[in-house]
Amino acid sequence: MPNKTAKPAAKATVSKPAAAKAPAAKPAPKAPVAAAPAKAPVAAKPAAKPAAAPKVEEKKVVTQRQGFKANEFVVYPAHGVGQILAIEEQEIAGAKLELFVINFIKDKMTLRVPTAKVANVGMRKLSEPALVKKALETLKGRARVKRTMWSRRAQEYEAKINSGDIVAIAEVVRDLYRSESQPEQSYSERQLYEAALDRLSREIAVVQHSTETEAVKEIEAQLAKSPRRNAKAEAAEGEADAEGDADDTDGDDTTVADEAA
Repeated sequence: MPNKTAKPAAKATVSKPAAAKAPAAKPAPKAPVAAAPAKAPVAAKPAAKPAAAPKVEEKKVVTQRQGFKANEFVVYPAHGVGQILAIEEQEIAGAKLELFVINFIKDKMTLRVPTAKVANVGMRKLSEPALVKKALETLKGRARVKRTMWSRRAQEYEAKINSGDIVAIAEVVRDLYRSESQPEQSYSERQLYEAALDRLSREIAVVQHSTETEAVKEIEAQLAKSPRRNAKAEAAEGEADAEGDADDTDGDDTTVADEAA
């Protein structure tokens, strides 16, 4: 009998061939980046012709007009002594005007006055020494007081102060002066007296090349030589109405305005 116990056929072992490792591929060299085509040079635009500069009119430096010159001290009736800083030309409302630029140091004010209007406003040069001497002599005279109401006299005093006449201003100082032995002044009298004294002392100081304090002392020394007023004159000045005194003081010219208009 055939031997049934046959050895199992050996399983054919099929060995899988080991997968051969592919050699690592070297990175392919990067393709050179193609350079961007250079832009064609833009044709330069022809330079625009420079615009013609507007013609600038050369300002002529004026140093003298109507007999007045720069840096000169003058008397402006409404404000007293001032100094001409310059003579300049300005265009106002489409019209060209030549102006005096006047500075009033004490009042901290600058005024512009058309050179063509100096005669109308009464601007003048400083008084001559002989006229200053006459004004000082006026202070030694007797006070002249009219027998009229204070309101009318106040208007006359104010008109004299703003006239620019140094002798007329001296008359106001003389008539309103009060010594220690005389009755006190009312408020309105004091205001007018101080305004007249200020105008007079400023001009005397500039003419005599002294200070205002020295000029005031000289004025007061001359006033001390004046004869004392009589009782009638003092009584006439006492007629002022208290309410009228307050109203009449409003007429002083203290407004800073540009006279060029």
